[in-house]
Amino acid sequence: MPKTSVNWGILSTARIAHTFAKDIVHCAQANLYAVGSRQLDSAQKFAANFDIPNAYGSYEDLLNDSNIDAIYIATPHTLHADNAIAALKAGKHVLCEKPVTTSPEDLERIINVAQVEERFFMEAMWTYFLPAINKAVEWVTAGRIGELIHTKASFGFTMPYSATSREYARELGGGCLLDMGIYPAAFDALFNHTDTPPILLHCDVAPNGADNDVLWMYKNSKSVSLLHSSFKSNLGNDALLIGTKGTIKIPDFWRATECTLFKGLDKEDHFADNRKGSGFEFEISHACQNILNKSHESDVVSFAVSRRFQERLHSISNNINQWT
Repeated sequence: MPKTSVNWGILSTARIAHTFAKDIVHCAQANLYAVGSRQLDSAQKFAANFDIPNAYGSYEDLLNDSNIDAIYIATPHTLHADNAIAALKAGKHVLCEKPVTTSPEDLERIINVAQVEERFFMEAMWTYFLPAINKAVEWVTAGRIGELIHTKASFGFTMPYSATSREYARELGGGCLLDMGIYPAAFDALFNHTDTPPILLHCDVAPNGADNDVLWMYKNSKSVSLLHSSFKSNLGNDALLIGTKGTIKIPDFWRATECTLFKGLDKEDHFADNRKGSGFEFEISHACQNILNKSHESDVVSFAVSRRFQERLHSISNNINQWT
């Protein structure tokens, strides 16, 4: 009899894993079966908080559980490649937090293993599955703002400096570009498929050399994109899609619940999703459907899309290195 649900294991009890655990209850085809941490007490506390039946004190024990179908990876960026490859080789499908790796080469390593093992693998760019973002794409595609000429997106929160924190530690891929800049970079990639190199307008670095405020721009023959990420200040965290006939405004675009279409100063259309969870439930449901359908690649965050993210982040990082 065909499977009708997916047993999930969470690898790591990091902060973002809590959101996954909260939202998975809104997915009819998902079952949160286990959690694994490097410390058993951490896994047990996490399991108790979310009514998870199985807790493991090592990632290896988690991956060795034959009842687990899929693994959600919530570790720091620099560990993603090794964690994902280990999970895939253990026969698990994988949903891995973004950015999925810290280099294009590591991404190719993961994709190659996923293809050999014939397992589903996807980068967890949850923003791409939010109904409000999809509505904005629909409006742009339908020509409701005319020709897109300007994209703006910012994402930043004040993060107290500590050279050993996950956000700043260089050995963990620290810096606002990978941690927060992935969101405006990915949002822009939805609407602008240019390969034009970025123009770095501003970069500030923390005492340990990690970037903590980055402002960059893409410019091609038809449009300009202005993107900003920061650990130094609270940014607007909204996105604007400005066209020749109208504008779409998306508050908190990275976790968007709504979007509004303006013609001049007049509100012409509005969409709100009225969802029950934080928004992770949409990507989890998408992953479950692919796994149950025996598909190994998403048609939303495909390997090509993840490659585009990596190419963009890598290009900006090179620009930052030259700047500093």
